[in-house]
Amino acid sequence: MQFGSRRKKIDTSPQTELYGHALQFYVQPPLENISLSEFETFAVDRVKLLKTIENLGVSYVKLSEDYKKKLWNESRNLNFPYKLEADEKKSQIGQDEYEKRRKDHISHFILRLAYCQTEDLRRWFIQQEVDLFRYRFDGMLSDQKREFLHRNNLQYNTVPFQDALDLVRTRKVYLKAGYVYIPHQDIVTIVLNDFRTRLSKALALTARSLPAVHSDERLQPLLNHLSHAYVGQDYSIQKNVGKISLEQIDSLSGKSFPLCMKQLHQSLRENHHLRHGGRMQYGLFLKGIGLSLEQALQFWRSEFTRGKVDADKFDKAYAYSIRHMFGKEGKRTDYTPYSCMKVILSNPPSQGDHHGCPFRHSDPELLKQKLQFYKVSPSGISQILELVKGMHYQLACQKYFELTHNVSDSNFSLNHPNQYFIESQRVLGGGKDIKREMEAPQRSQENSAARGSTAAREAAANASQDLAEMTEDLDSFFQDA
Repeated sequence: MQFGSRRKKIDTSPQTELYGHALQFYVQPPLENISLSEFETFAVDRVKLLKTIENLGVSYVKLSEDYKKKLWNESRNLNFPYKLEADEKKSQIGQDEYEKRRKDHISHFILRLAYCQTEDLRRWFIQQEVDLFRYRFDGMLSDQKREFLHRNNLQYNTVPFQDALDLVRTRKVYLKAGYVYIPHQDIVTIVLNDFRTRLSKALALTARSLPAVHSDERLQPLLNHLSHAYVGQDYSIQKNVGKISLEQIDSLSGKSFPLCMKQLHQSLRENHHLRHGGRMQYGLFLKGIGLSLEQALQFWRSEFTRGKVDADKFDKAYAYSIRHMFGKEGKRTDYTPYSCMKVILSNPPSQGDHHGCPFRHSDPELLKQKLQFYKVSPSGISQILELVKGMHYQLACQKYFELTHNVSDSNFSLNHPNQYFIESQRVLGGGKDIKREMEAPQRSQENSAARGSTAAREAAANASQDLAEMTEDLDSFFQDA
């Protein structure tokens, strides 16, 4: 695709000025042509990197040795810059390092397009990019930092005090006549503030250009998908079909369902009905854990007929939609269970709905009551609410997993409700069978470097499926009576 015009295509020689330094402010957008395949691969890999940064930022002290070691490994696995050349003053860099810097540059601008669309997405993207910039800046030698500042025409020795409020607040700087004098060791605070401000303004400008970008039918579904990106295991492939009995569902709900599915199950049992959003979210989750089509029809029929829906009405109004969910009707699309990002960011619940993410969509006080009901300790509730306050909804769910399963470290990165179920069964079963029958999602993370192109194809396929779901208009099959 073409990122820009009127400018000469970037010289792919390692001598190009654009990638002369391992760190940049991303001021100049990419100007070269890239294939859609490369576009997808770069974008998906950067999403993986930013999600790793988010998880590490909560699990470890930022810039601690463990934090830096794990981020170093992930950057290397995903082929992003993870170390500086031994001598940055050389006029040339190696081709391998050039490709890493090129990927870093292009992928950043791709995600700007995907994450500029809402305030929540912009806030999340800025925070992870700032943390990535901090990690890289911290890893540079003093001479390299000075070269970076010089290369970007940045002079921070004396700045207006409002640009260094954190340093003024902690009394780390000399203040005189409205200006502060910055010690070299504290320059990172000012650099990060500058980077954050520039990126925030750039995202606002990018958002204004979205109508033009969305007119490209190749990019619109892909960009929409990236902001909801899930790059882990495909849970539409049922490996345990029929191994879950209907009689087990109540017990499994109490032990191994994530909170979002637990509240859907509870509401269904109490009201004998779920509206469209809840049926889709819960129905696909049950499909993913192993419920067959026949079991699903029996499960939903038995529950709905306990309420205001008789058997004849169920067969006419609801049975088709369940067969459709399993790919047996309509376009015969085999629908995939919703990932955490899809639950969090799409179709927020309204009055009378029970779908969505409890950590994202529940009032904090109501969430606290739910956690108390499920016997989460007061200290655990405080930890979860603090994560929710920081908008780390998946990490809050992961903390809920650790507290309810009595494990100090869950040792996985939670991205999917069905992943939660599998990991719960693994913990409760001592690791037996589940690992053999349903491949652990961690494998996708461990082999992320080798699977870059595969992940991109999966992302594109999922994007196409999302588009197919929209055009199919399933609402017509799920209308409430």
